[in-house]
Formats: sequence, structure tokens, C-alpha cells
Amino acid sequence: MILIGLTGGIGSGKSEVSRLLAARGAEIVDADVVVRDLQRPGGEVFAKMVELLGPEIVGADGTLDRAVVAKKVFSDSDLLTKLNALIHPIVRRVMNDRVESLRATDKVVVLDIPLLVENPREGLDGVLVVDLDTETAIRRLTEQRNMSADDARARIEKQASRESRLKIADHVVDNSGDRAKLAEQVEKAWVWILSLR
Repeated sequence: MILIGLTGGIGSGKSEVSRLLAARGAEIVDADVVVRDLQRPGGEVFAKMVELLGPEIVGADGTLDRAVVAKKVFSDSDLLTKLNALIHPIVRRVMNDRVESLRATDKVVVLDIPLLVENPREGLDGVLVVDLDTETAIRRLTEQRNMSADDARARIEKQASRESRLKIADHVVDNSGDRAKLAEQVEKAWVWILSLR
């Protein structure tokens, strides 16, 4: 097994890189997907989040209202710290279980972790960072996710800096171009990953 950490800031295109790596045969263990599973009603962290953040985070359909959660935690750094302390150990355990289930294979396993700088992992064979400048990320977030520029900027500022992500990179995917350029960058990254065998 080759174990790769994949990270990038919000709006960097990390999910698209993950999809392109999966198309090449990588097994993706996505922290965001794990979190969403855990946050479903009946999931391991759902009730704990309601206890921490209040019943108003539950929407009319009985699921978490992610916009309400985001508004609460991104405007209160203490609350964000408490939420992260609640969720991260459980996410780490679930992801580790998935990695262990693939350990004896010859697969490329990609841990898609937005907060890899903030929550480093041991045992990685390499770290792949998806990079682009902050203004391009903000533009993409406003165009593709209908965020306001202020909201996009606030979320970017809550994450590790671009420089700190680049510092942990063993290989960088530059996503400042179009989709064709990104596909070329991912192909180069794939060649690099396979060279780690």
C-alpha cells in the first residue's frame, strides 16, 4: 500500500483532484465524507453536536443545518475549537480503521484531509498539496458555491496558511489553470505517487 495525504484549502479544487486520482485507481478515504456520515441523525457525533451547539442546528428535516453550524462556529473561535476537539478524534479513528483494512493490499490509498497541516498524520508515504492563490480560491467559491466574498475570505483565514501547506508538500498540484491543466497536473502527481513503490 502507498499511503498519500492529500490536502488543500477551501476552494483549491482538492475534491476534483481526489476524483481524478480515484479514476486512476486510488482508494480515497475522504475526511469530509467520514464527517458527514458521522453527523447524520443517529451517527456517532450528531447528538454530541446538538448538545454542544444547541437544537437550532437541526433543520426541519431532522438533519444538521450546515449553514447554521457554519455561522455559529466560524464566528466563535472557542466554539470551533470545541467542535474540532469533539469531531477530530472520532474521524481519525474511523479513517485509521479504513486504512488498516487496506494495509495488506498494493493499492494507492489517498487520505483526503482538508486540515492536514492542523492535524498532522504519521505514516504517510508522501503529501500532495493542491495549491492556488487566495484570490482565485475566493472567486471560485463565490462563483461555484454561491458564497459571499467575505464569507469565503473568513473561511480561508480560519484554515492553515497557503505557505504552511506548501511547507509540508512532497508534491504540489497547481490548480490555477483550467480543467485540462489540472488533469495534466494530476497525471504528473500520479506518476510521482507510483514512483514511491
